Amino acid sequence: MRARPADAFRHTSRDQGTAIDDIDAGATRRRLLSGGGAGIVVATILLFALSPAVAPGSVGPAPLLSMLPFAAVLAIATAGQTLVVQQRGLDLSVPGMIALAAALCTCTVQYHGWPTWLALTVSVLAPGLVGLVNGVLVAVARVMPLIVTLGMNAVLLGTVLQISGGSPATAPDGLSRFSVGRTLGVPHTLAVAVVVLAVGAVVARRSVAGRRLTYVGVSVPASAVLGIRVTRYQVLAYGFAGLAYGVAGVLLAGYTRTPGLFVGDGYLLPTVAAVVLGGTAMTGGVASIAAGGVGALFLTQLGQLLRSLGWNDAQQLIVQAAVLAAVVLLRQAAPVLRARARRRGPRVSPAAG
Repeated sequence: MRARPADAFRHTSRDQGTAIDDIDAGATRRRLLSGGGAGIVVATILLFALSPAVAPGSVGPAPLLSMLPFAAVLAIATAGQTLVVQQRGLDLSVPGMIALAAALCTCTVQYHGWPTWLALTVSVLAPGLVGLVNGVLVAVARVMPLIVTLGMNAVLLGTVLQISGGSPATAPDGLSRFSVGRTLGVPHTLAVAVVVLAVGAVVARRSVAGRRLTYVGVSVPASAVLGIRVTRYQVLAYGFAGLAYGVAGVLLAGYTRTPGLFVGDGYLLPTVAAVVLGGTAMTGGVASIAAGGVGALFLTQLGQLLRSLGWNDAQQLIVQAAVLAAVVLLRQAAPVLRARARRRGPRVSPAAG
């Protein structure tokens, strides 16, 4: 009996899907297994528990209140970097994005007389639009993410110099009061970070769009076979990352009151380190926005502990790089160690048979 066209199409689609599943099965399993964040939670708890013994007073009320706003800003920026890394990219435009948001919410009000609400809106949306441009260049034009974001970072820093005229401006009073303020003892910056991370985590885990972003990060060919519009979701990932950087830049500008023109320079390595500490593999796949936020808290507390011990900024950067390298090496070594343990296994004595 001759097969009908519809049956032939179904068989062909099933065969293509099976072939792609076979090709990507190993990589998919490895990426899915790399998304756990339990390790960084335990490490953060241990860090806070050991900090008083290493540097007495490093976790008192005053040090915590001075540390948490910066941890919150880093956590929000890390959420954006997580989305990009999930899509097998690396966003080197983080410094320029944060600097752009900070410059827009300060310079447009002080130098150009914009109303505060308009300046804040533009400060968040502009990095989001820049992120979409990055996404189009990566997903549509097929340019390497490192090249796109590095070049965009230079463009953004030049834009900051143009907007500011080379002189930093002061944040609006309302923004500063909000950023340094607290409600029931909780810093407003921390509250914003918790909301951003919670919404991001729920969307990533529970929504259709979040699951599709994960599928695209795990396997582009398999996602295409499933009918997912891969290009659209890759572009959206960069766009949402830009929005996260915009929020981080606005909060940082309000908290520091008069941010420097290159205020975002110190956030590139920490965002990458926090993403890796949070369990997201640099090869893409399952990502944890919440765990990345915990990684940001770990790094910020580690920096404060080192400052308490008298370490300078250069030494702190070396420690951050060392932590990042150690985590990457451990993840590379873990599968090898597990495979060796399985090969050895428990030996059964001949008498047991």
